[in-house]
Amino acid sequence: MPELPEVEVVRAGLAPAVTGAVIEGVEVFDERSLRRHDGPSEDFVQRLTGRTLVAASRRGKFLWLPLSDDGGDLPDEALVVHLGMSGQVLLRDRDAHDRLTRIRLDISHPVHGALRLNFVDQRIFGSMAISPLAPTVDDPRERVPVQVAHIARDPLDPLFNDRAFLKRLAIRRTGVKRALLDQSLISGIGNIYADEALWASRIHYDQPTDRLSRAKATLLLAEVRVVLAKALLEGGTSFDTQYLNVNGESGYFAHSLNAYGQQGKACPRCSRLIVREQFMNRGSHFCPFCQRVR
Repeated sequence: MPELPEVEVVRAGLAPAVTGAVIEGVEVFDERSLRRHDGPSEDFVQRLTGRTLVAASRRGKFLWLPLSDDGGDLPDEALVVHLGMSGQVLLRDRDAHDRLTRIRLDISHPVHGALRLNFVDQRIFGSMAISPLAPTVDDPRERVPVQVAHIARDPLDPLFNDRAFLKRLAIRRTGVKRALLDQSLISGIGNIYADEALWASRIHYDQPTDRLSRAKATLLLAEVRVVLAKALLEGGTSFDTQYLNVNGESGYFAHSLNAYGQQGKACPRCSRLIVREQFMNRGSHFCPFCQRVR
């Protein structure tokens, strides 16, 4: 599924077009894409029509667009977008229709004019929903959707607390990759970037967190940030058309992968073969020579 870099690329692409735009029309073609919305499609349409989109925000893998009634009041609700496995938010002209569009928003921007947002989702694991905004625990000035309140800050967030994360990681009694995928501990990391960061820091995916040295855990966090930042620069990771940016373009980080999806290929560091093992209904990719359980 799209991880932090992919969702951030979408957020950054949407921000100039949606900030200050008024929602003039909403169409729901598949109510399954409203599974996280508290109400029927008629409620979703009614509560969005005529509202102003104030910004485009993100935490981890969640994206949301705060809503205002007149563009000036403090938003108390947001349109929350979760891309799931294959969701896309495509920015189009008004006459465009994308195959597998589940929800459509027609917006009018004071500078860019009439635009269309198509929420496209092949596998229908993604969703849109309207959620109230509430202050965060660690910064009352910041407001996030209630649906996102349980999600931890991501490592690229300026307010991410390294010391608190390392302390919580040390007392976990689980494998380190399971910890990285726990969005209540650290958000935005999925299978791809967990494998890449673990490879870069030479840590086995099943290394117990309580037997990970402070120095090694600090290195892992640093490599997580390096991997995420590089993926952002390259527009995210695309293996097929299930992830595209708002203009329908693919990311290029797949060409920079060292471990994920590289099973049977030589490790770029030691030339042994990268292997794949079953892990949590998915796979873990690693070098058995460079990444050993200590």
